[in-house]
Amino acid sequence: MRRVAPAEDLTARVAADIRARTPIDDREAMSIERALAELSRLPSPFDEHADPVHVTGSALIVGRRGIVLLRHRRLGIWVQPGGHVDPGETPWAAARREGCEETGLALEFPPDGPRLAHVDVHPGGRGHTHLDLRYVLDGDDADPAPPPDESQQVHWFGWEAALARAEPAMAPLLRHLAASHPSTRR
Repeated sequence: MRRVAPAEDLTARVAADIRARTPIDDREAMSIERALAELSRLPSPFDEHADPVHVTGSALIVGRRGIVLLRHRRLGIWVQPGGHVDPGETPWAAARREGCEETGLALEFPPDGPRLAHVDVHPGGRGHTHLDLRYVLDGDDADPAPPPDESQQVHWFGWEAALARAEPAMAPLLRHLAASHPSTRR
């Protein structure tokens, strides 16, 4: 995974990726606007300890079986895996790492590399606000095998089942992924 060394370069790259997004709904449009505003004001946007507002990375694990969702241990809701960006890490590398750690799956980016697939700004724990950058990863249809210290409720869901189970705010994203992901057209 290519790392972007200087923080300013990474911030500029992430801002460009966010600006290039065509939002799928009003919520994502507002999230894009907020994320860009926050990136311009935060001196360390990838450091969860520098400010209550920071970037996180999430994995949208898709395949022929649909999408992988997990039941968040603290919140009790079904969402995609994801979490904080480690020092020196890119948001897309964080999404892949978190996805692997939380599901036990070997994950790969699509052949064309990491692609920002969605932006969502939402409250995190401890009064934080997450500028969540979501990337599509291929889970190769293997069964999830999360380690003991992660949520054990991790499963593949067909698109309709995912819509019925997932956090309601995810519905537009799930519909968009179902319609646009190549594996759904096989």
